[in-house]
Amino acid sequence: MSREGTSTDNPIIEARNGWVKEELYLDFRLATTDDVHLLLDRYVYYFNNRRSAAVLGYKSPVQYKTELGF
Repeated sequence: MSREGTSTDNPIIEARNGWVKEELYLDFRLATTDDVHLLLDRYVYYFNNRRSAAVLGYKSPVQYKTELGF
C-alpha cells in the first residue's frame, strides 16, 4: 500500500480523481492547467451547493443537510 505513484493502492481516490478531471473538462471547459486552482474552488462550490444527487432526493448536499437541521 502507500507506494508513491501506484494507482492500485487507492482505487477509490483514483476513481474520484478521474471523475473530477472529467467533470472539470466537460462542465467547466478546462483546456489548460493554468486555471486549475480557480476551477477546483468553483467545482467544490458547485458540487456542494448546486449539483443535485439522486441518493439525496435530488437535492444538493447543502440543501439536504440544511433540511436535516445541520
